[in-house]
Amino acid sequence: MAVQDGQLPTRRIAGGGRPRHRDAADAVPWSLRVAAATGWRFLVVAVTIGVLAWVLGYLATVTVPVGIALLLSALFAPLVDRLVRWHVPRALAALTAIIVGLAVLGGVLTLVITTVTASLPALQSQIDASLGNINKWLQDGPLHLTHAQLQELLNNAVSTIRGSTSELTSRALSTAAAVGGTMTEALLALFVLIFFLYSGSQVWRFALRIVPPAMRDEVDVAGRRGFASLVSYVRATAGVACVDAVCIGIGIWLVGVPLAVPLAALIFIGAFVPIVGAVIAGAVAVLIALVAKGFIAAIIVLAVLVAVMQLESHVLQPFLLGRAVRLHPLAVVVGIALGLEIAGIVGALLAVPILAVAKSAVGSLLRDPQLEPGDVNPLRPANARAVPDQPDTAAEGEPPGETSE
Repeated sequence: MAVQDGQLPTRRIAGGGRPRHRDAADAVPWSLRVAAATGWRFLVVAVTIGVLAWVLGYLATVTVPVGIALLLSALFAPLVDRLVRWHVPRALAALTAIIVGLAVLGGVLTLVITTVTASLPALQSQIDASLGNINKWLQDGPLHLTHAQLQELLNNAVSTIRGSTSELTSRALSTAAAVGGTMTEALLALFVLIFFLYSGSQVWRFALRIVPPAMRDEVDVAGRRGFASLVSYVRATAGVACVDAVCIGIGIWLVGVPLAVPLAALIFIGAFVPIVGAVIAGAVAVLIALVAKGFIAAIIVLAVLVAVMQLESHVLQPFLLGRAVRLHPLAVVVGIALGLEIAGIVGALLAVPILAVAKSAVGSLLRDPQLEPGDVNPLRPANARAVPDQPDTAAEGEPPGETSE
C-alpha cells in the first residue's frame, strides 16, 4: 500500500490488477454510522416538535380556544349522538347540548357564589378565633415569642403589604385588561364548538386533504381512534371528578369545615388536571380546615383526601379509563409541566388529553391501521373510507359531526 501527497491510500487487488482508492466512509465503524443516522433524525424530530410547540404557544389566543372547544365537543358528542338517534335535527341537538352545558355551569357558579357569600361572616369569626389561638401558641408554645416580637413581625408584614401596593394595583389593572381577552377567547371557543358539533365531519375531511393519498386512509383511522380516546378520556375524567368532589365534599361537610360546596367545586375542577390539580385543591381544603377548625380537623380532611385519591388511582381510573388511554405518571407530570410553560393553566388542562390522543393515534399508525369492530367512530360512519375527490355520504343515526345532505 502506497501513500502519496494529496491522494487517498490505495489497495492492490489480489492477483495483480489496477489498484483502487478506499472510500472514506468504509473507515467509519458501523455502530458510529447507526448512531449518526439516529442522531440527526432525532434532532429533526426534536426541532419539529419544538417549533410546533412554539407556534402553538405564540398563537395561544387562537389555539387554546380551539383546544377547549375540541375538549368540550368530546364531552358533548355522546349527547348529540343520542339526540340524533332520536331523530332530532342535528342543529337542534348541538344547540341543546350547549344550552344544557351552559345551564349546568351557571347553576354551579350560582351555588358557589351564594354559598361563599353566606359563609363569609361565620368564616371570618372562625379565622379570628384561630388567629387568637395561634398567637397564644406562639407565646406559650415551644417558640416562646414575646409580645414585642410578635408586634414586630406584624409590623413587618404590614409594611411589606403596603410596599407592594403599587405592584398589586398594576396586577389588578392587567387582570382587568385580561378579562376582555378572556371573554373574546370564550366566545371564540363557543363559536368553534358549535361548528365542531354540527359539522365536525366536514372539518375532518377538509383536514385530510393535506395528507398524501397513499396515507389518507391510515391517517383517517388514526384520527378517529384518537378522537374516540379523547371522548373516553373526557367522560371518564368527568366521572372521576364527580366522585372526588362528592366524597371529599361530604367529608369536609361532616368535619364542619366552612365553604364545603366551593371546596367541592374546586376539587371537581382540579380533578381535570391529573395529579397536580388534586394536590393543589386538596392543599387548599386542608389549609382552610386548619385555619377554621384547627389541627385535628385538618388531619381528618387530609386523611379523607388521601383515601379518596387512593380510591381514584387504584379503582376509578383503571376501571373507567382502561388500557386505551392509560398514561405513565412520568409522562403525565412532564406533559403538564410543558403545557403549563407553553399556555399556563389552560395548557396544563389540555396537556393530558393531547397525550391521550397522540398515544392512540400514533399507536394506530404503528399497529394495524384498520378499524376493528369495537372501535368508536365519533366523526364518520365506521364503514366509510376517505375518498380524495368525493365527500362521504351521511347515514341515518350517524355520530355527531355528520350532516345529512
